[in-house]
Amino acid sequence: MNGPRRKRLKRQLESTIIHFDYDCFYASVFEREQPRLKALPLAVQQKQIVVTCNYEARRRGLYKLQLITEAKKVCPDVVIVLGEDLTRFRNASKQLYGFLSSFSWNSRCERLGFDEVWLDVSDLVDNNVTTLNLSNLSNSFFRLSKHDPTVGFQFDATNYAGPVYPETPNETQAVTISHGLLHFRLLLASHLAQHIRQKLEYDLGYTATVGVSTNKLLSKLVGNLHKPNSQTTLIPPYTADHDEWDNVTPFIDDHEVGKIPGIGLKIAQKLRRHVLQRPADFNAGLVYGGTKEDVRVRDVRTYPDMGPDVLERILGGPGTLHGIGTRVWDLLNGSDDTAVSQAREVPRQISIEDSYIRLDTIDEVVKQLRVLAISLLRRIRTDLVEDGQEPTEDSAATSRPITQRWLAHPKTLRLSTRPRPPQNPDGSRNRSFARISRSAPMPNFIFSLKESIETLADRLIRETLIPLFKQLHPEKQGWNLSLVNLAATNMVEGASEKGGAGRDIGKMFSRQDDVLAPFRVRDGPAQGDMKHVAEEQHMAGEHAEQLQIRAKPHQYEPKFSTSRFGSEDVPTPSQEYDTDIDIDDTREEDNDMLDADTYRCDECGAVMPLFAMGAHERWHIQN
Repeated sequence: MNGPRRKRLKRQLESTIIHFDYDCFYASVFEREQPRLKALPLAVQQKQIVVTCNYEARRRGLYKLQLITEAKKVCPDVVIVLGEDLTRFRNASKQLYGFLSSFSWNSRCERLGFDEVWLDVSDLVDNNVTTLNLSNLSNSFFRLSKHDPTVGFQFDATNYAGPVYPETPNETQAVTISHGLLHFRLLLASHLAQHIRQKLEYDLGYTATVGVSTNKLLSKLVGNLHKPNSQTTLIPPYTADHDEWDNVTPFIDDHEVGKIPGIGLKIAQKLRRHVLQRPADFNAGLVYGGTKEDVRVRDVRTYPDMGPDVLERILGGPGTLHGIGTRVWDLLNGSDDTAVSQAREVPRQISIEDSYIRLDTIDEVVKQLRVLAISLLRRIRTDLVEDGQEPTEDSAATSRPITQRWLAHPKTLRLSTRPRPPQNPDGSRNRSFARISRSAPMPNFIFSLKESIETLADRLIRETLIPLFKQLHPEKQGWNLSLVNLAATNMVEGASEKGGAGRDIGKMFSRQDDVLAPFRVRDGPAQGDMKHVAEEQHMAGEHAEQLQIRAKPHQYEPKFSTSRFGSEDVPTPSQEYDTDIDIDDTREEDNDMLDADTYRCDECGAVMPLFAMGAHERWHIQN
């Protein structure tokens, strides 16, 4: 190896991760609605682009991000369906996420975009390894339930399920098992992945491509080796001494640097430039980042004197997070210590955006902001509001309506735009993916469920979005936008009986009333009863303050993630977890907004955090 001798990288060996990538997700949603489409070349259109197409269409020469006009020339009988309304895809993604998370014991189930999910099955697999009968591996049983040992499936533990990397004949797999515990864990995970894939197809009608490994990076990459409707396990050894070999290094080395999750367009450009000692030649067209010259991971990793310090110098600079050299060096060596996130009842943010060929007048901007604001508010209500308890006999008798409860409140509204670069003298434009953003506190009025979404959107534009836009673009003309994004961020989860920030205050008092009912004097509001009511309200205020303290999320902590965006469809902001992070100069606002909004009850005058107002209102209804 060239350069100074480096210490061996630590590879993740304790976790067992399965990565699911639904096959042609947008197209599959339409195929499930209309099964006859499965046999036809099907393309999903957004704007004038094919955002995805099924494998029959790909067999006939169609591909993602192809112009619709070109797709029709290549395949005249292609069936084109409009996919700009994301509702059906969002609902299908939620259903599939719920299905996959039901297999988790530790609730570590992380979704990336609509069509990818990581499942951390470490505890589930480890538990099953301990029950293996080594004298009868071919007749093993995989237990899926913590509490019922009869729930599970039979499998052959002498061989992996599905393909493996490197490819190994089945007759030699039994020999490699002797390598150790890691082999057993990955082998069992491969059978679990196969079982889940089969259930996914038979029960829900979707197929997926799956990767099995010990971290998010490797599981995502290894799944790409056999598509569609298949799976691949990256088998050990994962580490090696200087005179031995491992399977991770040759696997990761063969990838083009731009294909490594976590290495985005700008970082890949810098790496290629350093290795080639000149800018890489890029393809024209819609495939962002497509390059005519492959620079493989091995080319970067084995470049003279290459290491974390050199990468820090190459990649660092204004706006770059400290430690980027170490992080990228780890990725180039197949190391990724980011954990699979806990399954969440509510999203981290809700984001809506659209792209434009030309957006350069304030009237057109206001028109597009209204479209985006209506979509954002509709999403907020869909994702963050749920129906409360069903009415009881008493409430039915008094005609009390079914209440609705906010699962969470976004505290921040962010507006982002992407200005189109000016034309060069030859009429061309440089590519730019840079966004600029401004944030503001989310107005309280958007949480009203009595007003129509259209009315709220108009007020949101007038009072918040237009002032934010003028901060971004103080000049009245001369700008031309290629993208506008609205995002509701900085989620503060509401009270819930399932856990989260705290218990539901209304339900807590409801149960308290039931317990104390036999001891209450019902003839009239005695002084003691009034004192008790006052004490209850005081308790509610104190409890709400405690909830607010516990519900505060960590302040802005920049972090890297292994994934740039989902493999299916056009990347969305919620999918852009890239190390090429655009620095938002309004981040400091986010840290100060948690205590900015309070709510005063019109009936009793109590002051409480915004997220507690729903429970407090239900308390009034029930009392």
